[in-house]
Amino acid sequence: MDTLLLVVIILVVLWALGLIGSIGGNLIYILLVVALIILVYRLARGTL
Repeated sequence: MDTLLLVVIILVVLWALGLIGSIGGNLIYILLVVALIILVYRLARGTL
C-alpha cells in the first residue's frame, strides 16, 4: 500500500474519532485538509 494513501486513511480515522471524543483539537483538521489536498492532487495526476 502506498505510504501517502496510508497516511490519508489514518488521518480520516483520527478525524472521525475526533468528532466523537474531541481529541486532537484543531490540529487534526489541518492535517486532514493537507491529506485531502494530497489525495486530490494524486488523483488528478493519475498516480493513485
